[in-house]
Parts: sequence; C-alpha cells; structure tokens
Amino acid sequence: MRFILSLALAILPACAQSGSLGFLNHNRPVLDAHNCYPYEGQWADRIDRALKNGFPVGIEQDMAWYVDPATGKGRAVVSHTDKTTGSEPLLRDYFFERVRPIVEKALAENDRSRWPLIVLHFDFKDTRASLLHAVWDLLCEYRDWITTATKTADPHDLAPFEPKPLLVLTEDSDAQEDVFFREVPTGGKLRLFGSAHTKAIPSKPKAQHDHLLATLPPEELLSTPPTNYRRWWNNSWFAVEEGGQHEAGDWTPADERRLRALVDHAHKLGYWIRFYTLDGFAKAEDRGWGDAYNFGSRDAVLARWKAALRAGVNLIATNQYEDLAALMR
Repeated sequence: MRFILSLALAILPACAQSGSLGFLNHNRPVLDAHNCYPYEGQWADRIDRALKNGFPVGIEQDMAWYVDPATGKGRAVVSHTDKTTGSEPLLRDYFFERVRPIVEKALAENDRSRWPLIVLHFDFKDTRASLLHAVWDLLCEYRDWITTATKTADPHDLAPFEPKPLLVLTEDSDAQEDVFFREVPTGGKLRLFGSAHTKAIPSKPKAQHDHLLATLPPEELLSTPPTNYRRWWNNSWFAVEEGGQHEAGDWTPADERRLRALVDHAHKLGYWIRFYTLDGFAKAEDRGWGDAYNFGSRDAVLARWKAALRAGVNLIATNQYEDLAALMR
C-alpha cells in the first residue's frame, strides 16, 4: 500500500503537466502568425490577415521601448528592432484595441471550450525593466481578457489555467522571468508564460552552435520539466534539419523521425512546442518577409508544414498565414 501511494504521488505532477497541454486547442496545431506587425510603416495589414484565418491563432508582436526626447517619457511599441524612431505603433492600439470586438464577443458568448482564441506571443527586442514593467501594467489593464494561473509557492507545482480568450506567451529571458514571475507574490496571478531554456552548447560560434542543434538528442536539448511560469518550448528549425532552412534538402523519413521525436519529448515533459519559421516562396512573392526563414519554394515548405501537422507541433510559425491556414482547413 505504501508503495502504491508513493507511486501515485510521483505520477500526479506529470499528470498535471500533461493535462495542461490540452488547454491550447486540445493539444492540436495552431497557426502562429510570425512578425505580425508593420515594418517601417509598411505591411500594416498583417494582423487583419492573420485574424481572417479563423481561431485559434497565434499573433507574434515584437516589443521595444521608445523614449520621447521632448518629454523623456517611454512607451512600449511594436517594432522589429530596438532602434526605435517613435513612428512605431503602440501595443495597445495595434493589438489590444484591434482585437477588442473579437474578445468582447467571445466573453459574451462564454464558450470556454474554444478558449484561448488568440495566443499573443511577445518577442522582446529589449529587456530593460522599464519596457517589461510597462507591458506587465498594460496586461493588467486588459486582465479580464487574459488567461492567468495562480502563482504557487513551489514553481514546480503547476496551477491550472484560468481560461480567457487571450493566452499570452513570452520567451526565455531570465530578465523577463524576474518581472513576470519572481516579482509576483505567491497567490498572485501570472499573466504571461515563458519558454524553456534550450541547452546552450558552450564555446561555439553561433553558426556552428546552430548546426549542432540537430545532432543532439531531444533529452539533451531539454531535460527539465515545466514550471508554473515556463510552459512551452521555442525552437528554430535548426533543431530539426542541420543547417536550417537554407541548407535543407528533400524532406526525408529521418527528418520526419527527428521532428516527431522533438515534439513527443516536449509533450512527454508537459510543454507545448513551437517551431519558427516555415516559409517557402520565390523572391517575387516576398511581402516583406525576408529570406532568413525561406526554404525557397512552396513545395519545400509544404512538405514541412504537413510534417509539422502530422507530428502535432503546437505553434507553427510562418509569414505565409493564408497558405498554412488553407492547408490546415
């Protein structure tokens, strides 16, 4: 009897972790609209394009800090770079007020089985405390829209999500964890959730480091279970195919096994998993996406999209929102 009780207690945390996976689209894939904001005044329709494809949907917003030289006051802006000019849109205006009709309608309907409808994903280009606190305070203003979880005394005790139409994710910076988690008192509400630390390969230049990611077993890349704050795992495609998008050849059964092993490992530990960014287009089709994540052709990216769907990748990041959404439908 004592052995059975000990075994049950050991299994409970794992069950709690695995159970939280179903909160996001029942642990099925979600389109993640990469870099879903204007660049230097162009491509301002990106959020509208993403929202037209149905729900749930991920919306990535890159965050930076702008200080008005006339007043000395700073503000949180949506920007692809930390070199801000003041022309960038405010997070409040570009994202929150744009989705207000969607969120208010969802709250009125109260169909919690569909929540979260939108995954707001922050990529901070600057982690200064003033920016992080400004974003935290803004999330407080919209707290009735946002999924939360209670901060537990033990970070490894995962509190259940308290569902709302928005789920807010951020990445792995320890500076972010300081503001978004450590400064929150026990019993307070966590408003956003960070990503896990992927193992760093020491003493390697970045290019060599990225090449090596695909050669390491999943359990070496990520060995720690989720915490109440760190609930997901963010990966570049370098972890799947050595050399990433630009050196990828034909999609092979070995590639498929590698992708599935990473996804299965994440889910076994209790993490959602995201891969970025899966694009495939000719230069003439570029709509401000750039070549950094381009497999070079639609056929090449189509093979990866299908594989990601088969493997159960939770968040599939792409700049080609409509094309991936059509495939998912």
